[in-house]
Amino acid sequence: MSKDDTRRDGRLLITLGFASIGILFLIYARLGGTAVTPDAVSAIERIGLAFYIMLLVALGAIAYGMYQYHKQKILKNEGDLLLIVAQITWNSKSRKIFLATFVAYGVFFALTSGILVYQPDVIFSKHYDVAVPSVHITPCCGEVGYVPKITVYITEQVGLQIIPINLILQIIVSYLVGLNMSIAVNAFSILKKNTGIGGLAAITGLFIACPTCAGTFLSLFVSASGAIAFTLAITQLQTIFIAVSIPLLIITPIIMARKIRNSGWSCKIKS
Repeated sequence: MSKDDTRRDGRLLITLGFASIGILFLIYARLGGTAVTPDAVSAIERIGLAFYIMLLVALGAIAYGMYQYHKQKILKNEGDLLLIVAQITWNSKSRKIFLATFVAYGVFFALTSGILVYQPDVIFSKHYDVAVPSVHITPCCGEVGYVPKITVYITEQVGLQIIPINLILQIIVSYLVGLNMSIAVNAFSILKKNTGIGGLAAITGLFIACPTCAGTFLSLFVSASGAIAFTLAITQLQTIFIAVSIPLLIITPIIMARKIRNSGWSCKIKS
C-alpha cells in the first residue's frame, strides 16, 4: 500500500498520535526527575500545562485517524472481518448507541477510578486549604504516567483528579466499550434473525465491556467510612486490571464479526 493510502485511511495519524503520547511521557519523566526548587515551580507548572495541551492534540489526532480508518474501510470493501465491524457500526442507530455508552461508561469509569471525586463529608476549602472553584497542577514527582496531575475543585464536595495514564485509559476503554456495545446490539438482532440461535454468544461484549465493575462490586462490601481509603488502595491495581482487559475488548468485536460472517449476513452501505 502506498504512503498516500496510509495517510488517507488514518493509520498515519493513529501511529503519530500514540507515538507522541509515548514521547511525551518519556520527556516529562526526564523533566520530572530533576530537583525542583521553589523558583522553578512556576516554570514546571507551565510545562505541565503544555504537557496536557499536547496530550489533547495527540488524542484528537488518534480520534480523527480512527474516523478516517473506519470510513476508508467501508469504501475499500476488502471483505475482511474489520469490514464487517465497520459496516454494522456505520449507521445512525449504532452511532447513538456508541455515543450513549461512551459517555455513560466514561462517567462510571471516572467515578470508580477516582477521576471524578465526590466527598460529601469533606469541605474542600477547609480540609485542603484551597479556593473553590480552582485548578491546581502538581508537576512532580511520581512514576511515569502518574504526573503531572491536575486537581480541580468544582464545588466544596465535588472535584476532579486527572492523572495522565488514567485519562488515556478512560478514553481508550470507553471507546472500546462503546464499540463493543454497538456491535453486540446489532449482532444480537442479526444472529437471532439469521440463525435463530447464538444470540447469547452475540452479547458477550455486554459483559466484558465493564473492566471497572470488579472494583465497584468489591466496594459494596466496604463501609461508607472506608470507601475512600479502599478506592485509593485499589486505584493502581484497577489500572493494571483495566490495561489487561483492553486486549479482550479488542478481540471480542472480531469474534462477533466472525459469527456474523458465518451466519451469511451481508450489508450494503449507501455512499
